[in-house]
Parts: sequence; structure tokens; C-alpha cells
Amino acid sequence: MYKRILDHLNTAILLFDHELILTFVNTTGEILLADSANHLIGQSAEELFRSSDPALLINLKQSLAMSEPLVDRGLTLNRMTHNVTTSFSATPLLVNEAVSEILVELQQVDNHLRISKEEQLLTQQNTARLLIRGLAHEIKNPLGGLRGAAQLLDLELHDPELKEYTQIIIDESDRLQGLMDKMLGPNRLPNKKALNIHEVLERVRQLIQAESSGSLTIKNDYDPSIPEIFADKDQLIQAILNIARNAVQAMEGKGNIIFKTRIHRQMNIGRKRYRLAVKCDIIDNGPGVDVNMMSQIFYPMITGRAEGTGLGLSIAQALINQHNGLVECNSEPGNTVFSIFLPMETVNEQA
Repeated sequence: MYKRILDHLNTAILLFDHELILTFVNTTGEILLADSANHLIGQSAEELFRSSDPALLINLKQSLAMSEPLVDRGLTLNRMTHNVTTSFSATPLLVNEAVSEILVELQQVDNHLRISKEEQLLTQQNTARLLIRGLAHEIKNPLGGLRGAAQLLDLELHDPELKEYTQIIIDESDRLQGLMDKMLGPNRLPNKKALNIHEVLERVRQLIQAESSGSLTIKNDYDPSIPEIFADKDQLIQAILNIARNAVQAMEGKGNIIFKTRIHRQMNIGRKRYRLAVKCDIIDNGPGVDVNMMSQIFYPMITGRAEGTGLGLSIAQALINQHNGLVECNSEPGNTVFSIFLPMETVNEQA
């Protein structure tokens, strides 16, 4: 009963014995330490915090020696892939006035900052999308009239040279109409069905490989244990294809791309918490995203290429948003990662 309660807490709970050997860790602790309970339990505090902020181990030993609770903040916890900032709390558990165990609480501080950043990002994108959609609607109405007038004029003209001009007006009206449709974003709700996320990624890989000149290497790093998810296959293919094409264009068709999948537990997207989520990374070794554009790359009409429309990433984000997911980007020269988070809905949950 108590274990079930602890496993549903947002705080990592670690229990050490009087020799500072880990005897219990909850689910949030497994996520924070990026390891399973089976592997973590039995390790000493020195092993767990060896490469992390020295204050973690010092505080733990001090709490044990003084038999008093201790709180510290802003401590860096080392993980396999990156570091996280945590707040630390140690509470000695006494038996006959002697410390028998120490209860440690670790809360990821930068996770709260990430949630706040996500909320701000989603709000800004939704506002920008509403403005663009309103503008697109206003343009489409006179555009239809312009095209109709050009067609009527074309029927009245008999000079082939003059007809060329009306055809140009019609063709350009059609081009602008297509652009407006893209700016309006997805025009239908997702038709969700059970699918394997790797089928989607492999389809995108085949398309990108077929479009490349042979100077592009695409690898995969899949977690085969990921179960089927409920999603719109066509929309996911379009979203991931837009992101992958963006990577290819940034690298000018030469370089390496990696498709990577992993499961994330107790995932926050905005203010909603999901028990399981799939994380799909599209990783490239291109020049990276200009730091001045990082906060704007998902906005419509924002692009760093003269020939680009700036709609690919915006449409990708809109399609993923329709699946209650989110797209994030972290970039530096030689390593750009677009991460797609999709909440998992299992077959049993849909039934």
C-alpha cells in the first residue's frame, strides 16, 4: 500500500540504511537516476553520487552523523546523458534514539522550469497560429475573386500572348491558395488507430533516403519493447518527415541522421502528467540552429533559408499537438536533436 503511494509521488524517494546502502527507490527515483530499482538497490550512496555534486554525499553523511534532518538546494545530479538540478532533503529515521535509516527526497528543480517553458511555448505558438489562420482566411476570400476574374478574362481574350498573362495570374493564385492552406495547418482531426511507432519512422527513413543523393547516412536506435500506440499514421509520418527534411536541408544533404526511440515514465507535457510517453529523437550532425532563432523556429513563416517557407516545423508541431504531444529542440554545432513526445494510450485504455 505504502509503496503504491510512494510510486505515485512526483518526488524521488530514496531510503538508505545506517551504512548508507540503498534499500528502496520509488518510480520517480528510477526516472531521476535513469536506472531500474533492481540495479540501484544494494548500491552505496558513494556509488550513486560519485560523479554528482559532492554536497549530496556530504549532506547525507552529515545528517547521519548528527541524527538531524538536512535540506539543501541547487545540487547537480549526474545522469548518464546529462545533469539535472535538484533540491535535497534528508530525514533520519530513529529506532531507540539511533539512526536506523535515512529517507532522502530529491526533487528535480529544472523540471519545473521545463514545464513553465513548455506552457509559454505552447501559448505563444497557439497565439501565432490563430493570427496566421485569421490572416490566411482574410487573404483566401479576395484571392478566389481574383482567380475567378482572371478566368473570365481569359475566356474573352483571343490573343495567345495576352492569355499567357491571365494564365500567370491563375497559376500564381493557385500557388498562393496552396500556401494559405498550409498556413491554416491541419484541417482534420487525427484518425487514431493502433500502430507501431517504428513503422512510421521506417517509412520516413525510406522517403528521406530515396530523396537524398547518397551522401546521407540514416541510422536507427530503437527500443523494440515500445508497445503499440494510438495515433494517426499519416499525420505522424508528415510531422516527422517535415522535421527530418529540415535536418537534411540544414546539412545540405550530407551528414548523419539518427532516429531514436525511448519510453519515458511519468512525463509532464504542459500541466498534464502522463504515465507513459514515447520519445522520438531526430538527431543530426549539421551546423545547428542559429541561437537567435531557437525560440522562434516553430512559428509559421520563420526560416533561415532564402528558399524556405517556414511552415514545415510549424505544421509538424501542430500535428503533434493534435496528439496531445510536443516537439522540442536542443541544438549546438554538430548535434541538433528534435524530440517528439507522444503520450501513450494503450490498447486496453482505448477499449
